[in-house]
Amino acid sequence: MSALKILRDVFGFESFRGDQGAIIDRTLAGKHSLVIMPTGGGKSLCYQVPALVLACKTSVEAGKKPLSLILSPLIALMKDQVDALLSKGVDAAYINSSLSGQERRQRYEGIASGKYALVYVTPERFRKTDFCQVLSKREITLLAVDEAHCISQWGHDFRPDYTRVREIRAQLGDPTTIALTATATRDVQADIVGQLGLTEEVHIFHAGIERPNLKIDVTE
Repeated sequence: MSALKILRDVFGFESFRGDQGAIIDRTLAGKHSLVIMPTGGGKSLCYQVPALVLACKTSVEAGKKPLSLILSPLIALMKDQVDALLSKGVDAAYINSSLSGQERRQRYEGIASGKYALVYVTPERFRKTDFCQVLSKREITLLAVDEAHCISQWGHDFRPDYTRVREIRAQLGDPTTIALTATATRDVQADIVGQLGLTEEVHIFHAGIERPNLKIDVTE
């Protein structure tokens, strides 16, 4: 299934906006990207669309269905993203500390059986041996690092476990990686790329920070 068909059939949009098409094409070609795009600019589609395209493809390794992992720092953000995908008929799930033990086990079983196309987790989840064992039953075709400024110690919301993403990538077999954030200075961009270990392979897509739907007035 093509990216454009998924965009139309699943998400209800007729065409890609700005760099979305180029980012998705690069991702599907197995190449890494850093995407800097304003909030509301459509960053999520840049990994959700290729994730669904990849999920439709036959896995190279017999018995292992393709899976895309999304690293996200916030439980509320994961829930919003997954709820929106489920409402569109996309088989997605999140795994975080808000789940009961039974719910977590059920989702682990779902991953192992090939049920999900996208799974949202925090980097901290990779400290759990049982989670890593479950992931070994799937072929990880795409790793999306959302809120990627959390990787950088120069970012505004640094998370120590994000510094392990390079190690996590290696553990997953170095899948195609896309890092996304709304804002990142040049230093933060360089730090993100370096921390991911993608220095010579990554392309940076910078859509700027302007949001024409927002207006700021100052009244004395």
